Amino acid sequence: MRPLRIIGAQAACGTNVGGASTFENATEVRLVNTGAAEALVTVANSADTTIATFTLETLDTIVIEKGASDQVFAAAATVLGAPCNARR
Repeated sequence: MRPLRIIGAQAACGTNVGGASTFENATEVRLVNTGAAEALVTVANSADTTIATFTLETLDTIVIEKGASDQVFAAAATVLGAPCNARR
């Protein structure tokens, strides 16, 4: 994985759309699943409508691109996210 510029604090993802986060309106978010089981990650728009879902495997890390007002939540609070800038 290439170097990332982390631009905010890491935090546990909320576990429903009410607890979802825009991660400081970042357009890129680094996610890591620290849990012992895979977890479903959901990206929703500002109207709380699901845009996309994917499964994040145990101990896997990914950087997702999203709209600034889009929000992220996961099936487990063991998924942590941090706003970042992966582009160079």
